[in-house]
Amino acid sequence: MEEGYRILYEGGEGEVVEKKSRFIASTKPVSSEEEAMAFVEEIRKKYWDARHHCYAYVIGNRGQLCRCSDDGEPAQTAGRPMLDVLLGEEIRNVCVVVTRYFGGTLLGTGGLVRAYSAAVKEGLKESVTVKKQLGRKIKMVTDYNGIGKIQYVAGQMGILIIDTQYTDQVTITFAVPKNQADAFLTQVTEKTAGKAVWEEEGQLFYGMAGEQMVFFEG
Repeated sequence: MEEGYRILYEGGEGEVVEKKSRFIASTKPVSSEEEAMAFVEEIRKKYWDARHHCYAYVIGNRGQLCRCSDDGEPAQTAGRPMLDVLLGEEIRNVCVVVTRYFGGTLLGTGGLVRAYSAAVKEGLKESVTVKKQLGRKIKMVTDYNGIGKIQYVAGQMGILIIDTQYTDQVTITFAVPKNQADAFLTQVTEKTAGKAVWEEEGQLFYGMAGEQMVFFEG
């Protein structure tokens, strides 16, 4: 996963109304089919009086596992359009359930496809996604003359700082995308004339949730 991939980090809920039918989209991060189906059952119980609970999920760094269900709606009018939205947005480890309360007016196949797709998009708007990427954790030590140069290189390359400690020297810990690490270290060496000392502390999986850096186990 050199370039990383988007995952659902925090679930949410969105709703659209079409000709008095309510379509409530609930999303949740999942890492297995069992978690996805447990979430589907959770929503069924929450909205026990609804007519349909259609769902779709995509799991795995390449979206290896994906399933969907129309749950009684006409074939290909609910689950597949929902799944197509998730695949189009390239979001992984996500399950979405769209609960429909029938409003008394038939929408037709085209209307259903549009409504279920719109509901998923609305649900994703109310959720938090993160680009999860593989990086190298690099700790760098420099004097106070070199700190500005290193920060400039990191800023130009979009490399994130995990921690900074100021003593008689400055110690900065970076999360560096794996495919940028060599170029980053080369530029730092050039800018500081080789005075910055660094060591690699292993690899890590990380991303940004809004303004917050978050880390993943694998």
